[in-house]
Amino acid sequence: MNKVNLMNLDQKQMEEFLLNIGEQPYRGRQICQWVLQKGVKNFSDMTNLSKQLRQKLAGLAELGGVEILAKQESREGNTVKYLFGYPDGQAVESVLMLHSYGSTACVSTQVGCRMGCRFCASTLGGMVRDLSSGEIYDQVLAIQKDTGKRVSHIVLMGSGEPLDNYDNSIKFIKNITAPYGLNISARHITLSTCGIVPGIKKLARENFPITLAVSLHAPNNKLRDHLMPVNKKYPLEELIPACREYADFTGRRITFEYSLIRDVNDREKYAEQLGNLLKGLLCHVNLIPVNPVKERDFHRSSWKNILRFKKLLEKYGINSTIRKEMGSDIDAACGQLRRKVILNSK
Repeated sequence: MNKVNLMNLDQKQMEEFLLNIGEQPYRGRQICQWVLQKGVKNFSDMTNLSKQLRQKLAGLAELGGVEILAKQESREGNTVKYLFGYPDGQAVESVLMLHSYGSTACVSTQVGCRMGCRFCASTLGGMVRDLSSGEIYDQVLAIQKDTGKRVSHIVLMGSGEPLDNYDNSIKFIKNITAPYGLNISARHITLSTCGIVPGIKKLARENFPITLAVSLHAPNNKLRDHLMPVNKKYPLEELIPACREYADFTGRRITFEYSLIRDVNDREKYAEQLGNLLKGLLCHVNLIPVNPVKERDFHRSSWKNILRFKKLLEKYGINSTIRKEMGSDIDAACGQLRRKVILNSK
């Protein structure tokens, strides 16, 4: 019989699991705290449970966990990239970024990615599988354990498309913001999507006060089709209205991510098109000088062009900022995370 991974359960499911094995459901909250808050990986550490219950749990359940296979720290010392390995031999990269306001964990939601964005390393090896909610959560716990620092902010911006793994991404958010979990404020969580329209509409109804970040990168369909194949399924005529609906329903400002690529999407006409596209929408544009990926022949815009692009957006009343670069020297910046395979799988 396959063991139940308790990392994948919320409190209600934990209580149901205990009831099904003949135990008192009130223990569910205690176990959730041990698993999701304290991150224990051994049932013997659950000291407020009876020895009999701990032995029963060890026979029926498991506690997940990831292995740190590699770790790199940026020259500035404010960014750490992890390669986390899973028992099936697959691996993903995650990043810890240290800011004045706290520690941010950038987590992966899938092993690989099927979206095919041309400037992103995460999609190069294709899609392998979804990560469970517990496998996403374990990245945060492992970072906290390794650094001894509390993670205060989460960005779902690692490898994978969170809305392509919707149920597990949502359960992860629910568990990590819960009092029985790490109790991270939902306002400190950002979910990034390349523009899965049904997922955006569904996410609005979850009514989470999280930040939605939409990877846009082009202001017209022809250019976006080239850079982001997902646009052929969900073109701007569908994506932008879905974003307006999200902002109207939630009252939350949307962040649009726009990677500036030299001689591709950084011309004045594209800034003007973007200004017209987003005019009147509750939003903010995050301008990202594209980060190098060795398999791609894209180069970042000049600083002069970046500033000109920003100034043109402001003429349309579009608030924009230029993303601070962190971790590019260790390939840990936006668009640089990727799937890595462990050859000697367990």
